[in-house]
Amino acid sequence: MIDVCEALLVLAHVIEPADELMGRFVDQVGPVQAIERIRQGTIPKRDASGLQARLRSFSFADSLRALDRTGARLIFRDGDEWPSQLNDLQAARPYVLWVVGTPNLRLAAVQSVAVVGARAATPYGEFVAREWCSHLSDQHWLVISGGAYGIDAAAHQGVLSVGGVTACVLASGVDVAYPKAHESLLARIADTGVIISESPPGSQARKQRFLTRNRLIAAMSKATLVVEAGLRSGTTSTANHATQLNRPVLAVPGSVMSPMSAGCHQLISDGIAMIASDWKDVPRLFGNRTEQLRFPPTASDRFDHLTTLQKQILDAVPIRTGATPDALVMATGVAVQLILRQLGQLEVQGFLRRDGDCWRIVRA
Repeated sequence: MIDVCEALLVLAHVIEPADELMGRFVDQVGPVQAIERIRQGTIPKRDASGLQARLRSFSFADSLRALDRTGARLIFRDGDEWPSQLNDLQAARPYVLWVVGTPNLRLAAVQSVAVVGARAATPYGEFVAREWCSHLSDQHWLVISGGAYGIDAAAHQGVLSVGGVTACVLASGVDVAYPKAHESLLARIADTGVIISESPPGSQARKQRFLTRNRLIAAMSKATLVVEAGLRSGTTSTANHATQLNRPVLAVPGSVMSPMSAGCHQLISDGIAMIASDWKDVPRLFGNRTEQLRFPPTASDRFDHLTTLQKQILDAVPIRTGATPDALVMATGVAVQLILRQLGQLEVQGFLRRDGDCWRIVRA
């Protein structure tokens, strides 16, 4: 008799990902009994012949050889390294994950964000993905994506550029690079991050598996960030999965002339996604403001603490020529004694400098 972990490994080979009918059946009878029922062909509302054929072809020895060959490890459902948020998928949760890479997946995914988008991304979208993901990684966010062309690749590259940890969830086995051109990128991800798949090694990517893979990306993340997407895009399926799982979704707005931003605009218009205008919008969702300690104040922040009078005086100082106190009296209608007092304070704060009788703007 096989144990539960062995049964889950068998089921991961036999049952196609996200098969909710079989998922409910397994939850009802248990993994070990489910295999016996498949063997007997006694599955309610299901012709078991296809599953029986897969079950007959399964070999524990072949499965172990594949682990040795790929250098992968198995993470079993509800095991020590299992990300508990995957259980929100209920009947559609995986049985087993094949993982390549050293970080502990459960711990790494505690603070995680999915970054997804169009394969035919624009330079604008790729820049945003790279730049934002490098900052998120600096703040110890695990960036999860799918390793595809365009936004996915840019997201992974942004993390790798700062030596961070990123996770790539494949629609194929962990040993099958898809697309083939990203073989070196996937190798770099495995060096510091993790490659993840719910399909056995050797499994080829298929259209339906891309869609089922998207539910894992959404479920494993605390939030989903859509950088670019067309109106009819697989990316929007990830956003929809996240919404169904009560995960927040953010979308980056773009040009109204760009078809690659139309999907983002639609998500925002439909109320599915919030507008993301800065990478800091992700940690702000969860009350995490530690990133503010790492970056200097922006130009607008420098003026926030000034009084209304100080701002009025600064506005009256011509950028190129500067102004004398008498000229500022005429421009503002404020008494010269008050003007002089405020000019001194603005000089101490670094906004103005004195040049003879003239006061000039200090360029930031």
